[in-house]
Amino acid sequence: MRDLITLACSECKRRNYTTTKNKKTTPDKLQLKKYCRFCRTHTVHKETK
Repeated sequence: MRDLITLACSECKRRNYTTTKNKKTTPDKLQLKKYCRFCRTHTVHKETK
């Protein structure tokens, strides 16, 4: 069972990406380094609700 999550930029706090994750295998919050078009650079994106 995969749940839909939203990823927000850690610098500008804008919600840029959506993805899915399996809550049984990864119970902690997801952190990915992705491109933010508002900051115009690669930043860490954290899971939000």
